[in-house]
Amino acid sequence: MTRAVWNGTVVAEVARTVAVEGNPYVPPDALRREYVATSRTRTWCFWKGVARYYTVRVGGASLPHGAGYHPRPSPPARRIPGHAAFGPGVVVEDHREPE
Repeated sequence: MTRAVWNGTVVAEVARTVAVEGNPYVPPDALRREYVATSRTRTWCFWKGVARYYTVRVGGASLPHGAGYHPRPSPPARRIPGHAAFGPGVVVEDHREPE
């Protein structure tokens, strides 16, 4: 099981992730929605396409851009539509590479 933890709280949990560039991406349904809020920020990755972000919120504290996702990734990243990867500050535990 892979868990993403911030501020002592599990903000995502899933049995299986998708690895891209060595980073684990969790499917959208793995996010605990009570701890993430969509950000207005958008960026561009030259090979994954448009990235959107979540602000992670736990116990009155916020981590802007604590997770990022690609709603409609480009063909090279087609395995991760809507999947989220976590930024600095969020600890991803027990990550295992997919088989």
